[in-house]
Amino acid sequence: MNILVTGTLGYDYIMDFDGLFAERIMPERVHNLSLSFLVDSLSKQRGGTAGNIAYSLHLLKLSPLLLSSAGNDFGPYFKEIKQLRMNTKGISLHRDVSTGSYFVVTDKADNQIGSFYIGASKYNKDISFLPYIQKKYPNDSFAIISPNIPDAMKKYVRECLTLKIPYMYDPAFQIGSIEPDELKKGITGATIVIANDYEIGLMQDRLEMTHEELIAEAGILITTLGSRGSIIETMKDAIHIKPAKPKEILDPTGAGDAYRAGFITGFLKKFDLPTCGQMGSVTAAYTVEAYGTQTHVFTVKDFCLRYEENFYDSLLL
Repeated sequence: MNILVTGTLGYDYIMDFDGLFAERIMPERVHNLSLSFLVDSLSKQRGGTAGNIAYSLHLLKLSPLLLSSAGNDFGPYFKEIKQLRMNTKGISLHRDVSTGSYFVVTDKADNQIGSFYIGASKYNKDISFLPYIQKKYPNDSFAIISPNIPDAMKKYVRECLTLKIPYMYDPAFQIGSIEPDELKKGITGATIVIANDYEIGLMQDRLEMTHEELIAEAGILITTLGSRGSIIETMKDAIHIKPAKPKEILDPTGAGDAYRAGFITGFLKKFDLPTCGQMGSVTAAYTVEAYGTQTHVFTVKDFCLRYEENFYDSLLL
């Protein structure tokens, strides 16, 4: 299976705030918001939506192809993922700009405020699936369209529809930036649509749809709920997935990307939807136990044992 993972590559600058954002926000003054936080830790890690998803897919013994752009400071990141023997043939290097950067602050309740400098990600719109499909994998591909610059996401949807590549669609923080007709095209053409509960509401508002109408358009709609698990909905079912229990919670950054990798692994192995969702939960649990988005480590055997511990069922990968 040729797994095409699109999205961003970047460095994550992760900071902790020893307080609550809610204590600093006055709802009656959100029209004139001015916030700053004194943080007591700063960590620089490998990140980016494409990098994070591909990393966990790699741990699960799949062979994802990273399709994204990086800049003139990408050397250490590139060296590390090459040492892991990840497939880097789809990474486009650009010397005129730095790699994207994500700056995120997490409070004591694991709420987060972040911003992403696009850097070399601006070149993602120039990446095409065609070189990676026609020769070696004409009919055996699956794409993950994760958050990226809007022009790139729209292009990938068009190529998937033209080339008949099934895909997971994850518009996330670009929901408000993608035109409603393009957003609807991405949702309607997708095999799976995934977002958190806030983003699902935003999609419905943006497209002027009810939740039931969104499910009908999406086919499989996954709503992630953080520490409350997730819901997988089809026209026939609403499957509530419990969160897997982490041994400790150090950093929630990247848990959503890990969930996507776990779910897709199960889906491509043709497991049923509850099993796919539970695999997503286990992968996410590993991520929050480590500081950073690509610092968790597990073997397939470890993963299957953790799955059984949480969901009282065996898993063979």
